[in-house]
Amino acid sequence: MTDRTAAWQPSALELDRRLHRRRASRRSVLIALVSTVAFAAIAGWLVVTSPNWEAVRQTFFNVEIAAESFPRILEGLWLNIRVLFFATIVVAIVGTLLAVMRSLRGPVFFPVRALATGYTDLFRGLPVLIVLYLVGFGIPGLNPEVRIPVAVLGTIAISLCYSAYVAEVLRAGMEAVHPSQRVAARSLGLSHAKTLRLVVIPQALRKVVPALMNDFVSMQKDVGLISVLGAVDAIRQAQIVQATTYNFTPYVVAGLLFVALSFPMIRLTDHVSARMATREQTGGTV
Repeated sequence: MTDRTAAWQPSALELDRRLHRRRASRRSVLIALVSTVAFAAIAGWLVVTSPNWEAVRQTFFNVEIAAESFPRILEGLWLNIRVLFFATIVVAIVGTLLAVMRSLRGPVFFPVRALATGYTDLFRGLPVLIVLYLVGFGIPGLNPEVRIPVAVLGTIAISLCYSAYVAEVLRAGMEAVHPSQRVAARSLGLSHAKTLRLVVIPQALRKVVPALMNDFVSMQKDVGLISVLGAVDAIRQAQIVQATTYNFTPYVVAGLLFVALSFPMIRLTDHVSARMATREQTGGTV
């Protein structure tokens, strides 16, 4: 009984294997660190030793102008964040409705499927910039007496485009759910709507989470395009400062702020993708 309850101890061979893996891991990290530092040093040296580097530095990386323009650009970024917030809600709702409309079966639903298909084909093919121009200048032209805020028009345009992208991603996830899941749900007495809401859509979301998150990362960048409508967002503020200083540093500041805005979502997307890949490889439920 004492021998059976004794704590398990790894063998000498297992200890040697663990030590070898730790050494290999440390060696890999060291090589990666050295190669990264060497590459950065060489790239930096090539840039700094360029003949016109000083002029480029003053034009694009002027610290004084960056510090002066930062508060104004940050204030403009708040408009981009508000547009992103409302556009995300609209895209999630409309994209889901479109995906459901395209998944309806039966000839009676053909007009609904055709409408959803035409919508997704149209707005996936149109560039976001053109949609912004069409919405931003077309809708106010219908009734010039009613003044619509530019931020609202930009939100509508962004939502129209990305609803089509999200709808196709969701539809692909719904079609990836095995038909037996629908049959089993209907055999239990669930209606078509409850089958979609309780069985199909939850499984579809788990399958396409990385793709959906990538779409929302792209939308975070494209909200900066609302500046073409005259919205005083981060990019428009950078353009105003650039016009007064004749320096492109404000654009660099705006770009870094957009990177900071997108970075958490990018890292979360990578984490979720890696986690789902690990679960698939280990046979877990996706």
